[in-house]
Amino acid sequence: MLHHTPLDASELMQRIANDLIDSYDEELELEIEDRHVTEEGVVQMTDKQARQAYFRELFRLQGELVKLQDWVQAHRQKVVILFEGRDAAGKGGVIKRITQRLNPRVARVAALPAPNDRERTQWYFQRYVAHLPAAGEMVLFDRSWYNRAGVERVMGFCSDDEYEEFFRTVPEFEKMLVRSGIRLIKYWFSITDEEQHLRFLGRIHDPLKQWKLSPMDLESRKRWEEYTKAKETMLERTHIPEAPWWVVQAVDKKKARLNCITHLLGQMPYQEVPHPPVLLPERVRHPDYLRQPVPQSMIVPEVF
Repeated sequence: MLHHTPLDASELMQRIANDLIDSYDEELELEIEDRHVTEEGVVQMTDKQARQAYFRELFRLQGELVKLQDWVQAHRQKVVILFEGRDAAGKGGVIKRITQRLNPRVARVAALPAPNDRERTQWYFQRYVAHLPAAGEMVLFDRSWYNRAGVERVMGFCSDDEYEEFFRTVPEFEKMLVRSGIRLIKYWFSITDEEQHLRFLGRIHDPLKQWKLSPMDLESRKRWEEYTKAKETMLERTHIPEAPWWVVQAVDKKKARLNCITHLLGQMPYQEVPHPPVLLPERVRHPDYLRQPVPQSMIVPEVF
């Protein structure tokens, strides 16, 4: 068993502060970090250089994702990417970085809430099927049908029979998706007990992220070992050649994002799609056109 040296109060608050900065939008992150250096002088140059290297690589990968998007659209591909992992494992962060520069009509995110009363009576996979892609689309599932193998199993939201039926059905379901022409990629984001603890503390101390903490998340902390056993069973019983699992080491958020995106790009035989040069046409002007003024009462006040 691994034993972790507990952080003292100052180290803990510094860790939480660093994690808060990590969560903000990419351009804002860089601006905050630069200001932090110039005004307070507490961030070492090596830290700044590491961040800049991260952003350079992230932007390069996002450029490749745009090429992938063009290829998916031009070749009418159908792509499904599942993101699974414990609460606060970083799934949402990597999904955000993948979709940040993409067309939401091509790359969309499916983050389904808990099933309602009607959906609970449907075939288990039915509500997920409705979100599968058409030709030329990518769908990123922020949690997926594997809820049954994880939270539903641990929290007792499904019966033993339903749980076993899921494992009988899911390999055939995924093989059917692949035979239909869907590219199916499954990621599990792996973090340590200590790292999840720290990230939960970060959410507690950040008013912009407290909404992410649900009673279910807090309960998951108590049931760490049960979730571990459920995860191990899930990987063992659903790791199939047609749709294998890929485990992302996610204790370091930035490395996890870069590694996951790099791996995702490597799963697709995409090529850059040539585009004709874009020429901006001259605006057509008519001498009798008169622009009407907007009533002052409709103008948003310029507070800033």
